[in-house]
Amino acid sequence: MPTRRLPPLRALEAFIRTVRLGSARAAAAEIGLSPSALSRRLGNLEEFTGRKLFSRSGQTMKLTDEGRIFFDAVTPHLDALAVAVENQSENMRLQRLRLGVLPLFGTQRLFPKLPELRREHPRLHIDIDTGPHLIDRVGDTLDAAILLTTKPDAGFHSVQLDHNTVHAICNQQLAAEIGFNPPLAELEKQTFLIHSDLPLSFDAWKAAIGMPELHPQAIDHYDSGQLILEAAAQGLGIAMMHDDHLKRANDPRLAHLFDVKIQSPYSYWFVCRPVDLENRPVRIFHDWLLEAGL
Repeated sequence: MPTRRLPPLRALEAFIRTVRLGSARAAAAEIGLSPSALSRRLGNLEEFTGRKLFSRSGQTMKLTDEGRIFFDAVTPHLDALAVAVENQSENMRLQRLRLGVLPLFGTQRLFPKLPELRREHPRLHIDIDTGPHLIDRVGDTLDAAILLTTKPDAGFHSVQLDHNTVHAICNQQLAAEIGFNPPLAELEKQTFLIHSDLPLSFDAWKAAIGMPELHPQAIDHYDSGQLILEAAAQGLGIAMMHDDHLKRANDPRLAHLFDVKIQSPYSYWFVCRPVDLENRPVRIFHDWLLEAGL
């Protein structure tokens, strides 16, 4: 049987990463190439396949219909090849990732999906760290972290995982007492519950509802989103929380005030040092995280 000619694997890697990241510039930075070098690899793949995989307009690249068909056809086989090589490699029997995670993200979004990662990569094990100052420990005691923050420092490799809106939530009884659109005078009698690391959420919310000078009776600070949710449900105050947390909690005790969508200054980000993307456990988790859509 004649040997089949294989496409250049580096060109395939450039293609897959460009599609998954949605940006040639991001793919080039992740692989460690210049944009022109990445473009050459993509051109080599198009020449090899005889297909126009991307349409180009200035700096913008858009996947063509042929490119989408090609991506859907080859990606499962490349993923299977990566798993097979990993499973057969003597020096990859056990891989360990030291990951910093906020508890609420872990319980609501990460842990329900982790069994999928374990099935795909049974030799990857994760040490979970929910301690303080995660960003300061990335590259030291942590290989990577998932943070709720404004845009991380440019020195890190970072991927934004979501966009959030901010809501004021409280238990149903308090909402019934003060109304779902309470006036300033009523809000100033209340206690507000604010996450210690997310003070800008309260300012954004006050400005959006037209009450920038709101000064509540008290502000209680928490360092745990999970505890803020429970405190609000127990009637301890009005909490500033993201819409995603509220939906995933699905707690019938909770209600939100003011039917307005307010963009949060904070998002969840995956963060690691660029050099650590060459670390196999970091790379596996990074790629899976993007595909899993957490």
